[in-house]
Amino acid sequence: MTQRIALVSLVVTDYDEAIAYYVGALGFTLVEDTAMGPGKRWVVVAPPGAAGCGLLLAKAGDEAQRAAVGSQAGGRVFLFLHTDDFQRDHAAYQARGVTFLEEPRWEPYGVVAVFADLYGNRWDLIEPIADAQPTHNTGLR
Repeated sequence: MTQRIALVSLVVTDYDEAIAYYVGALGFTLVEDTAMGPGKRWVVVAPPGAAGCGLLLAKAGDEAQRAAVGSQAGGRVFLFLHTDDFQRDHAAYQARGVTFLEEPRWEPYGVVAVFADLYGNRWDLIEPIADAQPTHNTGLR
């Protein structure tokens, strides 16, 4: 049997605002944007070169869903974005106004920094140790 997680639903307040952020600030690809009836759309974004999971941007439809926007993981890091070049992506994100909540640091699994998306969801930007070497020009030792 073969299985995989295809999409993770991310509750947002507005489709177009979310698309602008994930595509513009994070450089994701808009995979699909299909009308699904009055006020509903099937919107999928994914990191460049993604071969796996994407994000289904789901517009909050009621007060309980609106309350969950930005806090789907209860304040913990919610999503983990792997990169093959931490320094490149960290610099690009900063230049595009992405809010990092800490300075980059080395961990046993690689170089990482936490950032918040436009709604306050916490993400780890990670260059895994298999790809990251202390000799990379990250400024970290």
